[in-house]
Amino acid sequence: MLSTMRTAKTLTTLLGIAMLTACGSDPNSPGVEYMPDMYRSPAVEAYVDYGQDPYHRSEELAQEQRNRPSARKPVPGTIAFSADASKAQFNMPYPYANTPEDYERAGIELKSPIAMTEATVEKGKVIYEKFCMHCHGANGAGDGPVVNNGKYPPPGAYNGPLKDLPEGKIFHSLTYGKNVAMGSHASQLNKEERWLVTHYVQYLQNGGKMTREASADTTATAATN
Repeated sequence: MLSTMRTAKTLTTLLGIAMLTACGSDPNSPGVEYMPDMYRSPAVEAYVDYGQDPYHRSEELAQEQRNRPSARKPVPGTIAFSADASKAQFNMPYPYANTPEDYERAGIELKSPIAMTEATVEKGKVIYEKFCMHCHGANGAGDGPVVNNGKYPPPGAYNGPLKDLPEGKIFHSLTYGKNVAMGSHASQLNKEERWLVTHYVQYLQNGGKMTREASADTTATAATN
């Protein structure tokens, strides 16, 4: 009986100490936490290699690996490859350099390999609304929320300064970017997607009308792909 009472007193004392320890003067302190990683997980940064567990290895090795990016850009000259035979044309390297001279060449020589149809315009619209509308606006008037709310300089309107911009220059600008405000979209959009956006930009340039007539067969084929 005496042993049981001593055990109870000991447990009560320990519980009291634990309660007092858990209550700190800092209002932001959570106190004593039991297995905090269960509900306070450490934040993991993107593109960081957290490496080996320093508990089993060493802090020096872990720190070295944390300072090394876990994701790297492809080496220069890398070409995205599609195993789909119908998209083989997009496997070819882009033949124009990021120079003013090749920008002008693209405007003259570069033509879309995709037939412009209602289907391709609709696909281009979906991509445009995700990647372009925030600056260029829903109708290409240069009045997107980044311009209106962020007070950034507006890009040229598609029914104004950019109305006659040829498809080759549109694609080239998507590939390399243009001026300071517009960056390259080549890492976000593959070649096919950039041509689809180009089709939609041409659609807006033409006041919401098709700029090239497509045959019924072409339209039907594009709609099923």
